Amino acid sequence: MSNDTYDLEALQNGSLANLALTKFKLTPTPSLTVFPDEIFTFGPSLTYLDLSGTGLSSLPPNFTTSLPNLKILFLSNCAFTTFPDLSSHHTLEMVAFRHNSLTSIPENTLPPKLRWLILTDNRIPSLPSSISSCPNLEKCLLAGNNLSTLPLSLTQCQNLTLLRLSANNFSSLPKFLFTAFPKLAYLSFAGNPCSLSSRKAHKLPFGLLDIPYSSLAISRVLGRGASGIISQAEWKPSPDSDFTEDVAVKMFRGSLTSDGRPEDEMEAVLLAGSHESLIGVVGKVTGYSEGEREGVKGGIVMSLVPGGYEVLGLPPDLESCTRDRFTEGERGWEMGKAVEMLTGIAGAGAHLHGRRICHGDLYAHNVLASKGDGHGLLGDFGAASVYGEEEDGVERVEVAAFGRLVGDVLGLVEERGEGERERAMRRGLEELQRRCEDGDVEGRPDFDEVVEVLRGMLGWRGVMRIPEVPN
Repeated sequence: MSNDTYDLEALQNGSLANLALTKFKLTPTPSLTVFPDEIFTFGPSLTYLDLSGTGLSSLPPNFTTSLPNLKILFLSNCAFTTFPDLSSHHTLEMVAFRHNSLTSIPENTLPPKLRWLILTDNRIPSLPSSISSCPNLEKCLLAGNNLSTLPLSLTQCQNLTLLRLSANNFSSLPKFLFTAFPKLAYLSFAGNPCSLSSRKAHKLPFGLLDIPYSSLAISRVLGRGASGIISQAEWKPSPDSDFTEDVAVKMFRGSLTSDGRPEDEMEAVLLAGSHESLIGVVGKVTGYSEGEREGVKGGIVMSLVPGGYEVLGLPPDLESCTRDRFTEGERGWEMGKAVEMLTGIAGAGAHLHGRRICHGDLYAHNVLASKGDGHGLLGDFGAASVYGEEEDGVERVEVAAFGRLVGDVLGLVEERGEGERERAMRRGLEELQRRCEDGDVEGRPDFDEVVEVLRGMLGWRGVMRIPEVPN
């Protein structure tokens, strides 16, 4: 048990009564159906409360006045059917009701300072028009509900940066999603009728193999995520040959993540095809037994990323919300190599949108990069969506994500000691970032133009050629 996690007995026996706790997390207690008043003894000191995994279905009337400085509230995996009235709580910034049984969000119940809203995996048919009273809303997770439209008043949330709409009932996406939000950069909508119908029109790239599970000898786990497990394996393409190849295998499992469904991720990866800045997909795993691989939705075999590649950044935390974080070890990029890496990632973006696939999570923490080679690999398709002609505006939404990536990478390049060429490249990248994040969404470049600008900086065969940058 961590220092901030306590069981119900410790809460009720009075042993915590004299502690000025700022953070309280209760161990999952499904039998708890009434809010424990003992929590109110923490009063103004409490800023973080997690009562997930309980049987709670309501909050007491004095919740707001008794915990006046609460900033973060987790009530996931509980029994709420109606969103509680938090409108008078003026310090709440993050609220999570993942995997409840919510069917209603009454008007004027959202906290006005709300920045991060998690409503994944409920049965919500609509959002309240009063969501417009949350101008700070930056991150909104709505995957796995019954939404078929969004209120026009959502456009008042001008700080909205990340929106998850996967696994709902949208037959088409509201047009205002592609023009009305100057900061929107990360959008996912897979698993909706509009995306499923578009996916049927796509064909899998030529050359993907069906790879029997029996031909893979799994050796070690490389990573675990919400949608599955990635392992290193030795692949024997032919039972009659001694030749083997080291590969990576991802087995998709689970039902729903905050980004969407594992099966939609797998389909997007397979449809993406090959590009030098995407992790290569060899084929699809076949022949595994559901009994042996309980809960598995499918699997893919990928090229094994060579040594020397490291994750470019760390995912956002509760404080940074939609911004990646970076350590000193991730810094130290040389400007020319950084531009080469960014050119490759922009090329991957152009390739994906050429196949009408939106990555949805174009972040530094989803890029594996080699400083020495100036090369990056874009991975993690958990938020990827296949789209049709009606959703063409989604590309310029994702260009904003690339603009944010450019800004992050500039922060990783050592500015001290730069020569005139490097300074000119920095000015060029700053101008490109400004254009990619332009609040006039329709005025942004597409990925093809972004690639051309970056190639212009590098010049033919790597000879530096800096475009003029307007003052």
